[in-house]
This record gives sequence, C-alpha cells and structure tokens, in this order.
Amino acid sequence: MAQPPSLKTEHKQDDQKPLVFDASVLRYQTEIPEQFIWPDEEKPCANTPELQVPLIDLGGFLSGNKQAAMKASTIVGEACQKHGFFLVVNHGVDNQLIADAHRYMDDFFGLPLSEKQRAQRLAGEHCGYASSFTDKSSSSIVQDYLCSKMGEEFKEFGRVYQDYSEAMSTLSVGIMELLGLSLGVGRAYFKEFFEDNDSIMRLNYYPPCQKPDQTLGTGPHCDPTSLTILHQDQVGGLEVFVDDKWHSISPNLNAFVVNIGDTFMALSNGRYKSCLHRAVVNSQTPRKSLAFFLCPRDDKVVKPPNGLVDDTSCPRIYPDFTWPMLLEFTQKHYRADMKTLQVFSNWLQQKSS
Repeated sequence: MAQPPSLKTEHKQDDQKPLVFDASVLRYQTEIPEQFIWPDEEKPCANTPELQVPLIDLGGFLSGNKQAAMKASTIVGEACQKHGFFLVVNHGVDNQLIADAHRYMDDFFGLPLSEKQRAQRLAGEHCGYASSFTDKSSSSIVQDYLCSKMGEEFKEFGRVYQDYSEAMSTLSVGIMELLGLSLGVGRAYFKEFFEDNDSIMRLNYYPPCQKPDQTLGTGPHCDPTSLTILHQDQVGGLEVFVDDKWHSISPNLNAFVVNIGDTFMALSNGRYKSCLHRAVVNSQTPRKSLAFFLCPRDDKVVKPPNGLVDDTSCPRIYPDFTWPMLLEFTQKHYRADMKTLQVFSNWLQQKSS
C-alpha cells in the first residue's frame, strides 16, 4: 500500500519509527493504519471505465516489414500524443521466461519478512527490497546482487531476472526504433541513444487489503524514466488518468503495457505524453507485476533531436539535463506528477542563474 504524500512528510517530521509493512499481517487487518488512508478526493472509485489502449503487433515491425512498420508507427504515434500508453504483442520475449519471472516473484514475496529484509534497500541506494524490489539492469549485477544478499541458493532466481532484464533491454530498444520512426527522426536515432542504457527492473507485489476503497497500491504518479514496460498478472489494478478521469487497463498475459516517461517526453520536445497513473488494490487477491524502466546512460545529455525543434513553430520546451539530475530531483525535491518536467525545468534554471 502507498502512503499519501502529505502523510509521508508528516511521518518523517514527527521522527517516529518507520512503519514496518508486513503484508502477511496487514492483509488480514480490518482497520488499516492511518498512514495509508488517502484523502477522499484521491481515493479509488468503483467501476472505472476501461481505457481503449491500442494493441500493436511488433512481429512485422521487428522483422523489417515496411508496411507493418508504417502501420505500427502511426498507431503508436496517435497513442503517445494522447496519453502515452499502448500494448505490444508478438514482442519476441520468451513466454517461459515471463512465466518463470512471475513464479520466482511468488516465491520471494512469500518469504517471511525477516528473510526478505536480507536484501533490504538502504537509504540512498536503488537496489534492494523495500516498498519495491529494484535492481539496476546491467552486466550480471542482478544475479550477483541477489547471491551476495540472499545466498547462493538464489543463484537461479537471480539468473531468471538477469535474463528478464536483458530481454526487456532488447525489447525497449526495439520500441525506441518504433518511436523514432513515428516521430519522423528515423529508426536509428533513439536506438543509438538507448543501446547502452542504465535501466531499472522492479517487482511489484500488492497484497489484499480489507479496505481497498481507502488506500492505493501505488499513488498517482508519472514515471520520471524514459519508457516503462509492464507485465501484469491476471489481477487488474492499473489505472490511467485520461480526459480528467481515471480509466483501467485490463490485464493481457500475451501483451506488455508500455508507457512514455518524463525523460522521453523531454526527448520528444513535449510531443509525446507522460501520463498520470496509479495502482489500486482489492480485498481478495494479491496483484503482482514486472516493471522495467528504460533510462539513458548517466552521462547522456537529454535533449530532442534537431528534427523535433523549430524556433518558430516548435521551440525547445525543456532545458538540457541528464537522467541522474532528474532522478535526484524526484527523490529529494519533488514527488513525480503531471507537472514534474516543468517544475524540474524551473529548478534547473534557478540553479544556473
């Protein structure tokens, strides 16, 4: 469960001990801790309409079929201008690898809290178990990290997520080719920008909650990263804020949900949207998802290609920055929302003046 931003701040200011979130206990409590109760205007509502998200067949595009490529680029361009969400099928990721990633996620989150805390994420670090289980995706760091924290018995566990991270990196670069084509800058531009990436993988576990109308699994946010590739299990919970109301995206085991993040919104000079989304919980069934966040290498300068900038009709919207600068801003200064990029831009300008 996610805490509202105001309560997170108050909780820190009161110097209280951090609340230990033990899903095996909290999932049965009829009264949830007040730290997790959201304001009335932000609480989830029943019967949200379903978002009509385009389903893009990547098979033809990835195989080099020009007609399929043009069709896919047109569809993805329309979706990214409206809300930044789309689904991809025939993506080339092995079904058994996806199944294994979900199975090992069940195993890990089923462990006693004391066991999971062996991989506890420390303050200031990005890897480890906390409200999320996150690993940087490069080399063999996933497998090495898990073995060092959890023991050699987690070697196969680590191998699965190492392989999954690498598959997601390959898929994300392919999607970047499609986005480049749709923006008219060619397949190679964003592919080359992201080929050597510093990305993040996260395993999400949302336990049942006896008061799902009072809290959220993940609060409303826009991803500050470049691209998110999400695989949901069969339990619904993903919601997107479009046309001033919340919409759901139903699970599809054969598809990945893809959405644009703030960093790519800046790379597209604002043409493609990073959209507010959240995760809701239910009172019956745990929900799990695999999330991969594509991020540029730390030293890459985020700025749109010249073809997307025109001093008269399409001037630059956001200043140059690097991914670590935006990450630091969202972690230390500002909670990621629909205004992140603009507030971040103002912050950068103030720092440089």
